[in-house]
Amino acid sequence: MDIIDAMDNYYQYIVAEKGLSLLSAKAYLEDINHFIKDYRLNNIKDTDQLKSDDLSNFLQYEIKNGKSITTSLRRLSSLKGFFMFLIKEGIIDIPLEEVEAPKKPFHLPTLISLEEVEALLDAPNIEKDDELRDRAMLELMYASGLRVSELLNVKRGDVDLKLNIVTVMGKGGKQRKIPFGEYASDYIAKYINDVRSKNINSKSSYLFLSKYGESLSRQYFFKQIKKYAMIAGIKENISPHTLRHCFATHLLNNGADLRVVQEMLGHSNIATTQIYTHVTSKRIVEAYNALMQSKR
Repeated sequence: MDIIDAMDNYYQYIVAEKGLSLLSAKAYLEDINHFIKDYRLNNIKDTDQLKSDDLSNFLQYEIKNGKSITTSLRRLSSLKGFFMFLIKEGIIDIPLEEVEAPKKPFHLPTLISLEEVEALLDAPNIEKDDELRDRAMLELMYASGLRVSELLNVKRGDVDLKLNIVTVMGKGGKQRKIPFGEYASDYIAKYINDVRSKNINSKSSYLFLSKYGESLSRQYFFKQIKKYAMIAGIKENISPHTLRHCFATHLLNNGADLRVVQEMLGHSNIATTQIYTHVTSKRIVEAYNALMQSKR
């Protein structure tokens, strides 16, 4: 089968049957494209050219060329999923090798203080239409702990401003309902009434729109976060995911149950949520050490 046709079939499969969002599915294909265009130098035209040792060789190639362990393992996982699909569909018949992957380094999430979060949320100039929209997005993300892909895919009908609940489709097609506070609700309502209602594509199903009526990209929102962090005087290298980390950590710091936070974040495994207990523990130790130093 032509490799482009195979990738298109895989795309349809992970969207229609696996329930991945369009953004997630596109990210999977981008990873597979790195394998085809960079590692195999565009020499693959047909699935018959795929080999059983491609997985391990691709991983070694990625690491050798300076990619982080996290990025390399993510791309390996995307490629392995593609190979498994082709084998399952009878398109290729090769043994799928077991790849001994290096362990991912443990990194505590980037975290900023409550005061820094407030400065970040205050950074957009809400007199400007696009920045009022950005303020509403930042408020919702911090109030609900959404992943950036979930935030960008929120539909107008997913937000209930009477009950202050947002419904999202998370990883694996799992739906969850998350409450959010009055601040987020007020800014979303203001954005809808003052900006979105006048958008050239106001009938779009997406809640957050560009001035041209299109849904927003991850790259755009990442750039905006950087801009507002600079305005707020935040020195840490933050990303949209930082607000999700802060949401979880600040909840735990204020006594929220770990299982509740797990549900709100959409983690299938509570071990993933427990990383935030490491963050809070680290802060306690740092505060204690600082106190002891001041007493000497």
